[in-house]
Amino acid sequence: MSCIFCDLIQGAAEVSVCYEDAEAIAFMDIQPVNAGHVLVVPRQHYESLLDVPPELGAHLFNVTMRLANAVKRVTGCEGMNLVVNSGVAAGQDVFHYHVHIIPRTKGDGFNIELPFSGSGMPGRTQLDMTAARILGAMRDPMRSAAGGSGAGGEQAGRSGTRDGSRTTAPRGVQTTDASADHDAQPAQADGVMG
Repeated sequence: MSCIFCDLIQGAAEVSVCYEDAEAIAFMDIQPVNAGHVLVVPRQHYESLLDVPPELGAHLFNVTMRLANAVKRVTGCEGMNLVVNSGVAAGQDVFHYHVHIIPRTKGDGFNIELPFSGSGMPGRTQLDMTAARILGAMRDPMRSAAGGSGAGGEQAGRSGTRDGSRTTAPRGVQTTDASADHDAQPAQADGVMG
């Protein structure tokens, strides 16, 4: 199946390029929300956010930050949205990972409503349990993919509040991670702080 972004990167049609290097290219969106709407795209094909290697993801975000500053200077925008639609349910319609840099002005009519008016506010226990499961999935992706994160209240990993240089499990949340001792350093997985 053909990918429109791969075709554009290979020169199949004209694009208005505002950045390029060996790993990334950025060009103007042909259906911009506002003037200055830029797409940041890896040169190599990755379908979604979850497919992008972490090192490339970091590079793409660095490029995005640099471009966002330039877009602000050029457009004089009052704000900015950085948008990644990853997967059909999230509205992705071009299946080559990309980041939208959307300059914003008050009253421009574009709305990304957060917090979502239809969402509820879960209790602290539910938030802590979900945080513990996410942390466990970061520590052991294979176990969590196999369903080992514990649906019956057992949680893989720690969550909760940081006490100095320590991360402790919230009251009532069981951990199955053997490293969840009190001498542990702050939660960290693949360079991401918990």
